Amino acid sequence: MRILHTGDWHLGRTLLGADLLAHQATFLDHLVGVVVQRSVDLVVVAGDVYDRAIPPVDAVRMLSTALERLSAVATVVVTPGNHDSAARLGFGAGVMTGRVRILAEPVHVADPVVVDDPDGPVAVYGIPYLQPDLVRHALSPVPDEPLPRSHQAVVAAAVDRIRADLATRPGTRSVVVAHAFVGGAEPSDSEQDIRVGGVDRVAESVFAGFDYVALGHLHGPQRVGSDDRIRYAGSPLAFSFGERAHTKSVTLVELSADGTVTVELLPTPVPRRLVDVRSTIGAIESGDHAQDADAWVRVAVTDAVHPERMYARVKDRFPYALAITHEPADAPARTAGRAVTATSDPVEVTADFVTFATGAAPSADELVVLRDAYEAAAATLADQDRAAR
Repeated sequence: MRILHTGDWHLGRTLLGADLLAHQATFLDHLVGVVVQRSVDLVVVAGDVYDRAIPPVDAVRMLSTALERLSAVATVVVTPGNHDSAARLGFGAGVMTGRVRILAEPVHVADPVVVDDPDGPVAVYGIPYLQPDLVRHALSPVPDEPLPRSHQAVVAAAVDRIRADLATRPGTRSVVVAHAFVGGAEPSDSEQDIRVGGVDRVAESVFAGFDYVALGHLHGPQRVGSDDRIRYAGSPLAFSFGERAHTKSVTLVELSADGTVTVELLPTPVPRRLVDVRSTIGAIESGDHAQDADAWVRVAVTDAVHPERMYARVKDRFPYALAITHEPADAPARTAGRAVTATSDPVEVTADFVTFATGAAPSADELVVLRDAYEAAAATLADQDRAAR
């Protein structure tokens, strides 16, 4: 069976204010072309289809058109990520029994989509992003005994249910589509923090024994472990300057009759490069960086004195500049603060602020108070999400 593994589309996302929807449309056109040209049997989309729970109308229309085009030539299985609203993305999933299947319900993780090829059946299981506070009761094998508040606990419980179902299907090959942060993989700076109880990772061993595990959440394409059986497809576009060195791709998987896999990474279009420029205004205006005029750039102007009309002069040379700052090269050295990104632990960020404001790091007891306050706030948000369902 030929499987195309993709995910983390983040339809509706912007990059430092720049609209990416046209570039995402270019990717989806490319994706449909790959599915047709390479005779793909199954397309799996491993979460974060949208960039936010309530996506813009244009993003919804774009997804509808993409699924219609893909399902005309292949079976499509989609599972929600942490950026998606599972309830909204999964609307109508119960009546989608044809070529498009959205696996959005945590309690139904053991209900696979079964796709046949000449070598026999393949069971495709979907594990949506599991917020522990929302599913630790529902996925617990013991009534009235909730699972621990960790991603490890709830994902392991979901996988246990899948193993039990797969055991009833002798001779069936298995594909698990999951949105999670699996230990051993490398994050970038644009994935949203999913830390609960100070822990965000799931052990690789949880997914032992399946023929292929199609992961979503991390934006860099990569395998987890020593072979290609567990992989992140990565995002199809760079969504931050921290991803500018990534080679974006989708993953083409050949699943053989005996369950072994071979993988080919197919590069995706790069509508516009991301480049950092650090230079004087004179060098910029002289054309030293003319090769980057068509790129999205972050520009740091290094003149000792703030140049007159700096912003306009830089934009004249870099019409797609997204950030322009003045950073004198001879400025006194300062202690650099820790960069706060989407993967930063909120408690560590708060502790840094306490240190800055008071001149002393928080004590162990104070860290406990900060952790409890953060998790209480996170639990309140989870309760509100549960009520909205």
